[in-house]
Amino acid sequence: MLRALELVGVGPAPRLRVELGERLNVFAGDNGLGKSFILEVVWWAFTGAWVGFPAWPQPDAGASPEIAVELEEDIVSRVLNPNSKFTGDGIEVNAGRTKLRSTFEFARQDWSALTPLQFSDRPLPCIILYARSDGSFAVWDPARNHHHVRPQGRWGGIDTELWDDPTVLRRPQFYRFEQSSLWNGLEMHGKTICNGLIRDWVSWQRQSDRNGMGNSAFDLLSSTLATLSPHAENEHEKLRPGEPVRLFIDDTREFPTVNFGYGSVPVIHASAGMQRILGLAYLLVWAWREHVEASKLLRQEPVSQILFLMDEVETHLHPQWQRRLVPSILKVFEGLRASMQAQLFLTTHAPLVLASLEPLFNPQTDKSFVFDLKNGVVQLNELPWFKRGDAVDWLTSDAFQLEQARSVEAETAIEDAERLMRGEEPKHFKTKEEIDRELHRVLGGDDIFWPRWIVRRDGPEP
Repeated sequence: MLRALELVGVGPAPRLRVELGERLNVFAGDNGLGKSFILEVVWWAFTGAWVGFPAWPQPDAGASPEIAVELEEDIVSRVLNPNSKFTGDGIEVNAGRTKLRSTFEFARQDWSALTPLQFSDRPLPCIILYARSDGSFAVWDPARNHHHVRPQGRWGGIDTELWDDPTVLRRPQFYRFEQSSLWNGLEMHGKTICNGLIRDWVSWQRQSDRNGMGNSAFDLLSSTLATLSPHAENEHEKLRPGEPVRLFIDDTREFPTVNFGYGSVPVIHASAGMQRILGLAYLLVWAWREHVEASKLLRQEPVSQILFLMDEVETHLHPQWQRRLVPSILKVFEGLRASMQAQLFLTTHAPLVLASLEPLFNPQTDKSFVFDLKNGVVQLNELPWFKRGDAVDWLTSDAFQLEQARSVEAETAIEDAERLMRGEEPKHFKTKEEIDRELHRVLGGDDIFWPRWIVRRDGPEP
């Protein structure tokens, strides 16, 4: 879907351009260099709305800050009518791609629309899901969030104006879920948008029990939980829904439970990491189910494409989960529909996340990138992909750029020891004896560095 992104005068660098993978795009790099920013811009490019604060031009950006995207040509042709007034206006077509540009309009203090992507005759043929690092989620559904203006209607206006104006279809720009609304329900302008995880889970489960047969929503939720489990290959350790329970005197709701290896736990008492997984599983099921239902009412086919953004994949997760989550998410998307195509944008600080991709990474469709700071300038570079074997090798790769997968003190001592062995002057310790004492202080007795050092320490002087 999205093939390239270019930023000029906005973001962490004067200019950034990145050629993207068709399926998987993973961004690594130090804090504060722009990983989350890329996800925010991608979300805005497709939806026309910012989840958080809008991107703002750099103070020295000049007169024409710009956000540009390159899409597969057929995406644009599918959202435009042949007689659209936007056909050919501000659109560059080259080698099967369509390039769209947005510039910052200082008089309006806003970005121009990425015409025709954000102001199209037909909705984009994809669902867009965004899992943010703060635990919130955002959903854009072409069947429910496309602002298609009525005949002789108009475009624009603030939210309340849109909802009160009969010339404009009353559809929200997107659905944003904080943890409270994800679990307890979301209402907008007096309408129930989402019942929330607690009510929906129990309702789906009860319907399944009454019918004596599988309910599609509950079956999908159960299979999604099983797929996302850290021990999915072990039938006894898969995440499974337990029996709902009443917990409080002054709350009449029943609460879902999850069966762990040691028993059932109400979802509201699950750990932060577990709640993120449960919330993600529910959101995937809810978004797809509601899209299918809305498509039926609109007499149209459900889409077969998903754009999925996830910031800091590893947040709150044990290493067992870190190395399984992304492959599991891909399996979940495959299970929604046989022809489903997904494009993922992920950020991570965890070497196990990258290690988990080694069996499935396809250089033809997947790409990995790293943000780096060189001489005061942020750079975004593609990482050549090859299997590194384990998480330690990923830590010392260009993705994370550690010299040693150890404590800072151990790294300092080993680097000085290696300088001494090369006949160079140590930087932090003056003598071989000082280095030896520091190595004994910071290294374990079975550390793999000891044989090299002992040979040098006890051998003849060069």
